[in-house]
Amino acid sequence: MPRNPRLDVPGLPVHIVQRGNDRQACFLEDSDYSFYLYVLREACRERQCQLHAYVLMTNHVHLLITPLEKRVISLLMMDLGRRYVRYFNDMHERTGTLWEGRFKSSLVETRRYCLACHRYIELNPVRAGMVPEPGQYRWSSYRANALGSSSNLITPHSEWLALGASNELRRRAYRTLFEQAPGQQELKAIRGALQKGRPVGGKAFQERVEADLGIKLGSGRRGRPAASGPKRGPKRGQVQ
Repeated sequence: MPRNPRLDVPGLPVHIVQRGNDRQACFLEDSDYSFYLYVLREACRERQCQLHAYVLMTNHVHLLITPLEKRVISLLMMDLGRRYVRYFNDMHERTGTLWEGRFKSSLVETRRYCLACHRYIELNPVRAGMVPEPGQYRWSSYRANALGSSSNLITPHSEWLALGASNELRRRAYRTLFEQAPGQQELKAIRGALQKGRPVGGKAFQERVEADLGIKLGSGRRGRPAASGPKRGPKRGQVQ
């Protein structure tokens, strides 16, 4: 059975999640988190991608990235994985794979879901019960996006820039977005899109993606409708 194609459109943000193999930890020390972010910055620079939001959890990562060129997301993740796994194995005297299979990704409708994905990503540590407030978690983009902490990783998305006429007003408006927890419908849409590798957005957005890429979403085949056959249930595991 063919794999679903990676949906990768220049100028459209992509929500990515990658988990540790068998849900094992992929960060053990502060130096691990720091090195991952260093490699992420270098990979984004080399592959012409802009990073808008991220969170590094103990056994998985979330990234929100806009590629500026075609078909670079997979290359970026390959570069990032290769360098980080080599470092991690050497540092912790281990061998073998670190990540669980293929990373999951979902194209994001900019106006409707971009800032929702920011919030979804940066609230991960709160949902996991690690901290009461997102600003208390060190390994996420919240401090840069909401509090103005210096970062050489983050490129503000146009939706963030549209929040106000100055950075101070933007950060204030951004913090307001976090005063209420995301609704269940929003969480379900983001999680479902990641699990299926499909865009998160309205019907018109999905039709635009199909037209841009020349595919029928869910078919895995260029320019042809989905083949009939037995349906498969969801894979084990749930995105947080």
